[in-house]
Amino acid sequence: MNRAIPEPEPILEDYQLIRSVIDGDAKAERRLYERHVDRIYRLAYRMTGDPTMAEDMTQDIFIRAFDRLESFRFEASFSTWLHALAGSVILNGLRSLKRIRAREVGSGDVEIFNASVPAPDHDLKRRLAAAMAELSEDHRMAVVMHDMEGYTHHEIASATGTPVGTAKARLSRAREQLRKILERPGPGCGLEME
Repeated sequence: MNRAIPEPEPILEDYQLIRSVIDGDAKAERRLYERHVDRIYRLAYRMTGDPTMAEDMTQDIFIRAFDRLESFRFEASFSTWLHALAGSVILNGLRSLKRIRAREVGSGDVEIFNASVPAPDHDLKRRLAAAMAELSEDHRMAVVMHDMEGYTHHEIASATGTPVGTAKARLSRAREQLRKILERPGPGCGLEME
């Protein structure tokens, strides 16, 4: 009888790869990167809505992760540790971008900027993306991690450095805000007041 050797558990495999990376194994570093890059990119993309920015943030996240890998304590899953780092990098990047844009848009430019905003498309996917953009970064992160990426409340709490109750509350508030935003009548939907 020929028995197949079972695959190691994902967390254990990550731990083995981390030890190899710390010992200088470039192949292990590549394998660890490949195991997690898609999920990190999706998180960055869903938070930013910009593929180029998401790629840059993903690269920055992994550079920081490998630079700090020796500080990984093997107390939680690597995925949770990596997503905590990713959340920090993404939120800091978005805050920096917001500050830069605030400096670039002078008070005289606001009317021109607002006038160039296209009429909303009533396609649900686009409306949802627009609604997500209206959420605070913390609330958007909660929705993306839980509803889009499938993280548990405990994983989100660990990744964001908040209590589980806070993670749950942010998700609840974010869903309520999304519901209210999506219920608002918009131009061109036939519900405008004359």
